[in-house]
Amino acid sequence: MLVARPPWQGRVLFRSRDVDQTRAFFDPTGLRFDPIGSYRTLDVRFDVELLSGIYVAFAHFGAAAVVRAAWETAYAVKLPVQGRFEAACHEVVSCGMGQGVVLTPRRENTMRSEAGATRLSIALTRDAMAQHLAALLGTVPNAPLEFAAPLNLREGHGRSLARFVRIAIAELERPDTILREPMTARSFREFVTTALLLHQPHNYSERLRRLERPAAPRDVKRAIDYIEANLGAAIGLPEIVAASAVPGRTLIQHFRDFKGTSPMRYLREARFERVREALNRAEPEGSITEIAARWGFSHMGRFSADYRRRFGEPPRRHCEPRGPSQWCEAWCRLLVWR
Repeated sequence: MLVARPPWQGRVLFRSRDVDQTRAFFDPTGLRFDPIGSYRTLDVRFDVELLSGIYVAFAHFGAAAVVRAAWETAYAVKLPVQGRFEAACHEVVSCGMGQGVVLTPRRENTMRSEAGATRLSIALTRDAMAQHLAALLGTVPNAPLEFAAPLNLREGHGRSLARFVRIAIAELERPDTILREPMTARSFREFVTTALLLHQPHNYSERLRRLERPAAPRDVKRAIDYIEANLGAAIGLPEIVAASAVPGRTLIQHFRDFKGTSPMRYLREARFERVREALNRAEPEGSITEIAARWGFSHMGRFSADYRRRFGEPPRRHCEPRGPSQWCEAWCRLLVWR
């Protein structure tokens, strides 16, 4: 069954047992499928979603197959769900329930899947990864980023990352998910990118660890000034880091030390505060949806739930008393449910 043709946009569903059909569909994406065994048949199922600069995918192999990926533009994290597969990159990694793999862009990465193997994948563009690394280092990398391939899924950052990927896959099954919103998708991409750069070993890990600077609250102030001036814009960590004029890892640590939070969480909290201020000043006929959207919130159900958790009340427009207290109280209750 074919539902879309490459280049992929949005969600793509694919399922086929035909070798030629599978190759024709995936060849433009740099994937080459070959069956393994005497039957020479394929049985593949893919469910892929392209978000803001990140692919999230579910892949199932009903029959044993080898996939050769000519990926020179993306990093990929492969997480087994059931069965086993073997990834051959600059080293061979046997992947099962406790072992995943991080693939670095190169001319060819090869994955051999046994019959019945299922895996989840996240792919991040090489350019986005390089930009994020430069933000953390405070300088442009002078050599390509190379990750260690094995990813331990039983403990540490690998276990945590796998948990978030599974949540993202499940969330994308919901029609009302906020993950498809550009700002949310970008935040998710930056979370995954930061987790890999700070915790998965690579050829810049030691340089990131050596980036220790004396406490400098001025970089936090510069970042906060930038955040406050751009609360309604689609900004992310690279832009905040650039405004702070220090490496990203330094800024993140300083935020933890002086604000007890991260730059991105500070941004989100500041947006909620700005929405609350706007609601307090709004006329009774003002639209809560429009006010929330002005500060980057487009999913009203999730926004309302988060707002209530933060402030102990639902988002509502406030009004001045204009008559008996009972009339005003009833009118305010009505505004909440309009």
